[in-house]
Amino acid sequence: MRLSTVIRGWLALSTLYSLGCAKAAVASPDAAPPTSGGPQMAVPKAPPPRGPDGPITAAERDEAVEALARALTAKYVFPDKANEVARAIRARRKRGEYDKITTGHALATTLTNDINEVLRDAHFHVRFSKETLPPQETEGKPSAEELARFEDFSRRMNGGFEKVERLPGNIGYLEVRGFAFPGRGFEAASAAMAFLAETDALIVDLRRNGGGSPEMVAYLCSYLFDERVHLNDLYFRPADETRQFWTAPVPGKSYVGREVYVLTSPRTGSAAEEFAYNLKNLKRATIVGEVTWGGANPGDMVRLGDHFRAFVPTGRAINPISKTNWEGGRATRHRSAGRGRAAGGPGQADRAADRQGDGPGAEGGAGGAAPRAAAEVRRGRAGGYVR
Repeated sequence: MRLSTVIRGWLALSTLYSLGCAKAAVASPDAAPPTSGGPQMAVPKAPPPRGPDGPITAAERDEAVEALARALTAKYVFPDKANEVARAIRARRKRGEYDKITTGHALATTLTNDINEVLRDAHFHVRFSKETLPPQETEGKPSAEELARFEDFSRRMNGGFEKVERLPGNIGYLEVRGFAFPGRGFEAASAAMAFLAETDALIVDLRRNGGGSPEMVAYLCSYLFDERVHLNDLYFRPADETRQFWTAPVPGKSYVGREVYVLTSPRTGSAAEEFAYNLKNLKRATIVGEVTWGGANPGDMVRLGDHFRAFVPTGRAINPISKTNWEGGRATRHRSAGRGRAAGGPGQADRAADRQGDGPGAEGGAGGAAPRAAAEVRRGRAGGYVR
């Protein structure tokens, strides 16, 4: 998915859980593209309906089912699963299982649940619109009006960066609510990291971050390394290509030689999960919190007729170290409350926190910063900084 898709998607959804992916360099796949699903997750629940409901005709219902079967067969990242799902929903329609559904939201919810019995894909969902949907958007440069609206939204969201603060003990705290604003987000990230440059440890709070652009993820990750690092790959079935994402030079100082903690929750999704997963596999951060949302398959919104559309995942993330991803949330499960590094056994911060806690000298020099950061996270104090 290109940046224009991200912009249009955010304008359409006006929400902080964008599922898009921005343009990146293209490279040949290191391995054959996947033909069947990776990690199996619990069946995701259909998202709550959005907007007013409305009646639908039998023709509109049948059109949506058939268009969805065609779209999945042509685009879904795992062809075998797509073919299985297409056969299944066509068989359900033939048996009359959808005949008693007479409202749009009911059909969208039913299709999402039926299809995810097979796909088990966190990103996939069907939506209903009472108003007639615009024609299917084609790839290309967004209009001046779309760009202006996106820029205004990006400004109001401060590029996705909600709060930056220096906590007692010289601990840095950064809350990022979205990764979907390359450009303004780059500026906000640089300003935040400049403010935090002299702190002795860092907490990055992604508990309310639903995702965004992998370019934005790569930009923030770049501050945490002083060398070029391969972060993630995205394979896309329609173009049969793999896009690579690496760290790159960024303005200001690198934040290295100090511990980093990433806070997660079930609302941490998509690109935000990538941020945590990248740092986990590179052993650069301790991941703290709850199991994340579990969506690693980016894609596009597909029009299914005048009143239905579906988000169809067309790609999948492939971590260069694990060779898999965080789909289902399994890959980002970790010890709660900072007990040990995400990628290994107990770390220095945990052992030292057990010794020191809030005892004498807690406001001391840099040598005690990692223990204090671990203690702050373990006792949930960082939670007070989320509005």
